[in-house]
Amino acid sequence: MLSTLASAHSLRDAASYGAGIRKFHIFCDIFSVPEADRLPASFALLNSFALWAAADPIRTDLSAYEDIHFEAIAPATVRKYLSAVSAWHIAQGWPTPLSAADHARINWHLRGLERLQGSRRRPPRPPITLQMLAALRADLDLSDPFNACVWAIAACAFWGLMRFGELTVKSRAAFDPGKHLTRGDADYAFDLDGKPFFRLNLREAKTAQPGEVQQVYLTEQGVLCPHRALRNLAAVVPAGADDPLFSWRDRRGCVRPMVRDRALQRINTILGRRGWGTTFGHSFRIGGASFMLGQGVSPEVVRILGRWRSLAYEAYIRAFEQVSSRHVAHLSERYGL
Repeated sequence: MLSTLASAHSLRDAASYGAGIRKFHIFCDIFSVPEADRLPASFALLNSFALWAAADPIRTDLSAYEDIHFEAIAPATVRKYLSAVSAWHIAQGWPTPLSAADHARINWHLRGLERLQGSRRRPPRPPITLQMLAALRADLDLSDPFNACVWAIAACAFWGLMRFGELTVKSRAAFDPGKHLTRGDADYAFDLDGKPFFRLNLREAKTAQPGEVQQVYLTEQGVLCPHRALRNLAAVVPAGADDPLFSWRDRRGCVRPMVRDRALQRINTILGRRGWGTTFGHSFRIGGASFMLGQGVSPEVVRILGRWRSLAYEAYIRAFEQVSSRHVAHLSERYGL
């Protein structure tokens, strides 16, 4: 029902509606809000929820939700969450809980919070570079099932401009073959020039419309090739068509999906040991886009590869400043100038 309501409003909002309802109930659980006060929800409760969702979560005790990644979200996303709660009310037979005046008040509060937090926002995530990718490849034992899976994730995330959550799951129990990538979702084919490529079929991409399957295209890339990484994973971790694409086998031989936090822990350990910090994840998508733009790949091609619906990917150019000299410095020297 909520997805239907979301689709009627905007086909791209269905995923945000589900996330909004979940986040609202987590908020209510953390602050012990009784069920009777959640439906119908008061302006005071929804105003507090909106500010909590947009605020830095550091001061909130989240120990009971270790499997969930918390971070402050943009006001635009908070507004989608509030729309989700409104849709939930309507689906349950209640009127919408917020008037136009209520929305205006919440928006005013969100703008004030944004100004207060502006000076202490975390710096942008650094991009993964080829040097970092090579370090991961060198330090991971690719004959080990877990490490082979981590490397395949890293290579595909970088070259496929993928979100880390598209390759991993939040917990072992969270894997759903109807939503997450399986071995059967990876197709091997050839383009018009006879060049091989892998196509990954995403059924639940963040920006996908309901029922839409998005494709990720992976081409050959030398030593850091995602093709080699996927073939190695298939050899080291044999699995069925309905098993997780990015999976490993434990000591008992059981196939297990790769959990996001475990993969990041392994990656952060390697990169942190080399002095590159430990804040990665979305950095692979940022790094891949920055590298391709720096190599002169058409911005429109980058947009298509990254499955951006608009030129929103231009925000990723901010990461390019950290590696720009490798790509554009001393160009005039080629002409003797």
